[in-house]
Amino acid sequence: MASAPQPPRLRKNPRDLPKLPLSAFTPPNSGTLERFPLPPSPSTLQPAQVIDANVISQDLNYSKWKKEAGQVLGNKIRGVVLALPGAEIEAALKELKASSKESQIISFIVPFAIEKPDPAIEALLSSSAVPTSLSTVFSKSSPEAVEGLKWALGRGVPVDIDIQATLSDSLLEAFEDMITNASTGIESVPPVILSNILPPPHDLDLPIVRLMNHPTYLAFQSQVANLSLFPNVYIKFLPPSWDAPTPQTPLPGSPIESVDTQQSKEWKRRIKMYLGPVMEAFGYQRIIFGSSPSLSSRSPSNVGDWYEIARESLTELGIEQDFVDAVFFGNAEKVYGKKQEEKPQEEKP
Repeated sequence: MASAPQPPRLRKNPRDLPKLPLSAFTPPNSGTLERFPLPPSPSTLQPAQVIDANVISQDLNYSKWKKEAGQVLGNKIRGVVLALPGAEIEAALKELKASSKESQIISFIVPFAIEKPDPAIEALLSSSAVPTSLSTVFSKSSPEAVEGLKWALGRGVPVDIDIQATLSDSLLEAFEDMITNASTGIESVPPVILSNILPPPHDLDLPIVRLMNHPTYLAFQSQVANLSLFPNVYIKFLPPSWDAPTPQTPLPGSPIESVDTQQSKEWKRRIKMYLGPVMEAFGYQRIIFGSSPSLSSRSPSNVGDWYEIARESLTELGIEQDFVDAVFFGNAEKVYGKKQEEKPQEEKP
């Protein structure tokens, strides 16, 4: 079997990303409006439909999600990618297969241990009536992790990787080598979707002016530039692990600037600083919206509140309608919405 084309050799010093001035994240003063018109109002750019690609639930009906989604998101939703506790997945798949009701579940996410995958998962994947994908947690590189990821990619389904480690230069290089080595020998490498990166864990006490030249932010720019060189790698746009709950979004037409409104604006300013380098490196075709935070996050996040903050952060950067529709719907449909008919067989670790 022919080997898949390998990504270009990663550069230690990737291409220089543009350094955006602070003014890019705040509206211009009234004297510049005629020469530099404001980007479209966030209220005018809405996705036509939405797939939530990261719904972590305790039940097949994802009841808590439905309660939090609210009317705006609830009316737009066309599908969810559902992650259930490992012990519940087999029963849920059987229940869904036996049900005559139309479901909005476009894919199930099945967890596996990257250093020791359970061989029984393969039977679960092949028997599922809906598309399935795999998910795992990365905290360190090892030969066992390479073999475990190779096994997962060999199933021919998307693989989510929740990065629960600080990506130092050495760990980033090891992570890149893991993806490269795990992909070797696989004819058609399925998508790899990374989470806990957009936005990354962050200290909200760090002033935004200092953040722009802070070593962690400069490292983030370099990291996403390197990771974007893998053509099958996608980034999930999830609630961040910032040791604070997602701020509530104000009610439409509310004349009062509440504490939550101020917090929401501050979050959006920071999110846009991280969105910029990811958009530059990955483009809009490889960013996927989801509402459940990383499993490493200890902070609560309301589905409807995160949807509004994520949507406004994106649209305030002056992007086009096609970008919005891709991030909130099209990319998830492309990655998760099709069941693989033929899966290449690889040796089990």
